[in-house]
Amino acid sequence: MSKKLRVAVPKGSLEEGTINLFKQADLPIRRRNDRDYNLSIDDPRIIETFILRPKEIAEYVSEGEFDIGITGLDWVMETAVAVKEVADLAFSRGGWNPIKIVLATSIDNPINDVREISTQDKVATEYPRLTRRYFNKFGKRDIRLKFSEGATEIKVPRLAKYLVDVTETGRTLRENGKKILDTLLVSSTKLIANIDSWNDLEKRQSMNEIAELLLGVVRARDKVMIKLNVSDANLKAVNSYLPAELAPTISLLMPRDESLGKWYAIETVIQKSQLNVIIPELKRLGARDILEIDVKKVIP
Repeated sequence: MSKKLRVAVPKGSLEEGTINLFKQADLPIRRRNDRDYNLSIDDPRIIETFILRPKEIAEYVSEGEFDIGITGLDWVMETAVAVKEVADLAFSRGGWNPIKIVLATSIDNPINDVREISTQDKVATEYPRLTRRYFNKFGKRDIRLKFSEGATEIKVPRLAKYLVDVTETGRTLRENGKKILDTLLVSSTKLIANIDSWNDLEKRQSMNEIAELLLGVVRARDKVMIKLNVSDANLKAVNSYLPAELAPTISLLMPRDESLGKWYAIETVIQKSQLNVIIPELKRLGARDILEIDVKKVIP
């Protein structure tokens, strides 16, 4: 394989989730220590792995410094660069839930509608471009933006009247005396590619193969495999009840005692949240020897 990929992975809030995802996808990211910025992935498709802040990755990928990168949609939108979204990796800084970029203010501020905000008021944010574009939609091109390098919520109302910041549930904002006025963006982590690299068919194949491994982990995160045995008499009822992506896998067993008749082994992948209902019902329908097995990847 002559054309190998240069990969940018995020440091900070997305770092742990990215490292765990790559490890589960059998693409473990190796580093000598926490200060090591030149990482490695033992994979024939990858020649370089470099760690950067998420806000930098979209720009460097768009400029061709890296072929692919992992960053949040929020930073792709903030930098407004041209990149190809290869895959939605579903996780965010808080886990498997998406994050939101919201407009908020102090709970004692009587304003509840963005249209009522004065352009003389200050808005603190880590997302000045995204925020500017948002207020432009309401004809408020002169809104006063103050760049915030973290801890944005504590700057309202002392240093600014409004804020635009990241939240998952809004709980922290509410606990700090804030109310949310609007949502600018719902964001999750993306696998993005340089446009020229994506147009290179050899590199695109490698990108798609890596994306499929990562997405296999994403699909498997809330699924388990169950295996069970069932007699010929109960096969139809059990098979009709079981959920499956396509259809359960059914194999004929060879009982040592022929007087037991025909028995079958069934296996299928289901939502883990369904187990508490499915297992008792399978027992009622005649299933036996039910096993629950963790699923690491689901590749359609």
